[in-house]
Amino acid sequence: MPLLIDGHNLISRTPGLSLADPDDEAELVRRIRQYCRRQRGRATVVFDAGVVGGRSGALSTPEVEVVFAPSGRRADDVIRERLGRARDPAGWTVVSSDREIQRMARQAGARVVSSEEFVAQMRASSPALQEKQTPRMSEDEIQEWLDLFRQRK
Repeated sequence: MPLLIDGHNLISRTPGLSLADPDDEAELVRRIRQYCRRQRGRATVVFDAGVVGGRSGALSTPEVEVVFAPSGRRADDVIRERLGRARDPAGWTVVSSDREIQRMARQAGARVVSSEEFVAQMRASSPALQEKQTPRMSEDEIQEWLDLFRQRK
């Protein structure tokens, strides 16, 4: 099921990302791209107006299409139009915590996932994003290190 993502809404709810960072969009797209590769899925990420509206060839890949709303428009408008043109809106999942976007997506028949839920899904699917476990050493390894440090005194 392809994803239609409210990009800036997701950035504001993703730990480690900030709307104040000039590279926030690129970093979010990188994370979504990794998620889509692991899930063998596709996504369209829509951001509010950028320097030039429309599809971003620099950020888009086969897995993730990146779209900036045209000047004077919002990502909400682009998401609404995309769902309106979709042959099967029920086949899409809209990712946003914006209540208006969620309401509009549900009315169109799309599935809705909050940004917070999606962040949790991305974290759960990525071993690199999950909390790292402290490596365990065997008794022999511990003794080897102790002996090594004793020799240095």
